[in-house]
Amino acid sequence: MENGERMTNGEVRRWLAEHAWPLKEPDGGYGGPAEPGDADLAPLREVLRDVRVLGMGEATHGTAEFFRLKHRLLRFLVRDLGCTTLALEASASAARAVDDHVRHGTGDAAAALAGLGFWTWRTREMLDVVEWLRAHNRTVPPEHAVRFVGIDPQRCGPSLAAVEAVLRAAAPERAPLADGPLAALADAPAGSLAACGPELLAAADDLTAFLEQERPRLADRAGAEAADRALGHARLIAAAADVAARPPHGTGAEPGALAARDRHMARAVLAAAERAAGPVAVWAHNGHVASEPYGGGVPAMGQHLRARLGARYYALGLLFGAGAFRARPGTAGRRPPRRHTVGAAGPRSLEGQLAAATPGDHLIDLRAGRADPAVARWLDTRHFVRAFGAGVPRVTYRMQLAAAVPGRAYDGLAYVARSTPSVPLD
Repeated sequence: MENGERMTNGEVRRWLAEHAWPLKEPDGGYGGPAEPGDADLAPLREVLRDVRVLGMGEATHGTAEFFRLKHRLLRFLVRDLGCTTLALEASASAARAVDDHVRHGTGDAAAALAGLGFWTWRTREMLDVVEWLRAHNRTVPPEHAVRFVGIDPQRCGPSLAAVEAVLRAAAPERAPLADGPLAALADAPAGSLAACGPELLAAADDLTAFLEQERPRLADRAGAEAADRALGHARLIAAAADVAARPPHGTGAEPGALAARDRHMARAVLAAAERAAGPVAVWAHNGHVASEPYGGGVPAMGQHLRARLGARYYALGLLFGAGAFRARPGTAGRRPPRRHTVGAAGPRSLEGQLAAATPGDHLIDLRAGRADPAVARWLDTRHFVRAFGAGVPRVTYRMQLAAAVPGRAYDGLAYVARSTPSVPLD
């Protein structure tokens, strides 16, 4: 079996069928007390016993079933394994408003989600997650509350506003930031400001250095907590500048914006893990949680986490068989997301091989396959999987496949037979 060109042989298919455990949705929904349906996740207690960070992937950003399954996984991690942090592929700056809501009840949940700046999270399914987190946190002491952490340095508008507020009160000679080059970072995607990169990076470094040097004066005028918070936001601004100011794929030995973004996301996850009392759940695309490169060689967040944590990082990829999902038509990101429909990926795809062994929704721990020589060879063979981002090609998306070596990219796989589109809040 080479490069995924042959269908799964009988021995591997039998192993896949024998080691899959079925998944089902609880009848009682996703809020309130734990449902009896969560019993199907019980094998995870042993699988994740020594895991510090669980990367929960998704083949699309717009599949309702992925959201609901990850909601169940999060609830299981919190209640059974002591998870105290959800780290999301969303603006690190804007996520602080969501964290304030789930921990303290501050503001409105839907408004906080809208503030993240990504249509992918402005959904009914994600609102259910946030509302469950708030309901859970009401029942536990503050030190056991689950935090909501953004890990993406993009879209740092809230950090710019927070730093400017402190500067206006304590160092008005440095305000307003809105008149300087850093203002462009408020909604800047990765690689979008490479033309003014040097100026942007210099301004971000200068702001951070000023807040570090002038911290005593700022603390005296605005308070120590405000000064420290402003410095934290300045570092988020510097990370956003690092990602926006690079060309997308780099030049020569210099990493591009995509690689820098994953590196910063990994650092944010590791920082969250250092602060957290329990395991950390990471919610991101399959490409980011995987332990091998994506997109033609971009080093993934999961690679950095694997290098740092070893087996204490568990990458769980989420795949689907057929159905529909939401995404923007075209890759420029200008048009509103809409429904896209695809049939089965085919028998030679990784999804097709999983479906042939177990047609229904299921989860497999791939680490267990290393003991079987035939399965180990299959795990180290290149296969093809579906991978849809926030935007998809308008015509060819149905044929879009990405190469993956399952045993190198993932520690486990969850398969959902049918995908339906996520439900937008607006």
